[in-house]
Amino acid sequence: MAKTLTGIVTSSKADKTITVTVTERETHPIYKKQYTITRKYTAHDEKNEANEGDKVQISEVRPISKTKTFALVNIEERARGSIELKENEA
Repeated sequence: MAKTLTGIVTSSKADKTITVTVTERETHPIYKKQYTITRKYTAHDEKNEANEGDKVQISEVRPISKTKTFALVNIEERARGSIELKENEA
């Protein structure tokens, strides 16, 4: 079964390609502390319908290019305004 992920579009500048940021909360197996994992995926957007800030669902497909192995399934929620992700400060 294909993997399905939900995330926020952080870039839609390239033609037919979107960058989706998926954020997950995990618990450490020993210390039981929760932490956030952020991963970026490039996904195929055939009709260029997703814009930055949209909440989208992507699904795993056969490799389309070197980095694209996901495709846009549907747009769950449109962006209301501009959204900026928090950068981690070291």
